[in-house]
Amino acid sequence: MVRESSSGGGGGGGDMVMKPAWLDGLMAETFFAGCGVHENRRKNEKNVFCLECCQSVCPHCLPSHRSHPLLQVRRYVYHDVVRLDDLEKLINCSYIQPYTINSAKVIFLNQRPQSRSCKGSANICFTCDRILQEPFRFCSISCKVDYMVCQGEDLSSIIYRFDESDFAYSQFEGLRMEDDEGQITPNSILEMEDPLQFKGSSCSSNETMGNSGISQDTEAAAAAVRKKKKKSTGFLPGIVLSLSSRRKGAPHRSPLS
Repeated sequence: MVRESSSGGGGGGGDMVMKPAWLDGLMAETFFAGCGVHENRRKNEKNVFCLECCQSVCPHCLPSHRSHPLLQVRRYVYHDVVRLDDLEKLINCSYIQPYTINSAKVIFLNQRPQSRSCKGSANICFTCDRILQEPFRFCSISCKVDYMVCQGEDLSSIIYRFDESDFAYSQFEGLRMEDDEGQITPNSILEMEDPLQFKGSSCSSNETMGNSGISQDTEAAAAAVRKKKKKSTGFLPGIVLSLSSRRKGAPHRSPLS
């Protein structure tokens, strides 16, 4: 893997803070929407990002991008994440808080909405004020990039010239699952292994956050897991009357008055 930083290209300050096309596309793209080209196919969610075309594609589109570098995007609690092992080959992820999900570290692509501001807390995101663990300063890749652009810092210092072999089409061979039509799709929905391990802290608490650092998403994540694991009891609704509870014999009428 090539780890050297990319050059800014040109000598102007505006060139130095300009986002590379793949990074701008990755943060702005909409993932997990249905693919318009394969709208009649099953499992057509666009969950792969082509680093050459700078667009999201679905698993059925992959053969058309066989020679392009491909990055898999996953989803956790309705938000897009990328594995840290993959993302740090493209960009310096220091001071971005990772989250441990399914025994793998991931980073959110974009900031997430929050119900209240956490200003005044001990450690918050420099961009969106989300509460973080020490020593992290950003909750997502977009928060770090936007902060650097706002400060006029040189983005070329954190962008790597990546080795395309690290993002080859062959990487999806170990992440495949077949649908009913025999098509191959990457398994990209992350599930939480144990809801109890995701301990969060509220804005008014100084408690140390758990391994994942997830606070406001914990309850939603646990609910999603419970919903998926919930199984039907198999019984039909309604009241089942037992025959033994019925009275036996002919009905008795009251005597005439």
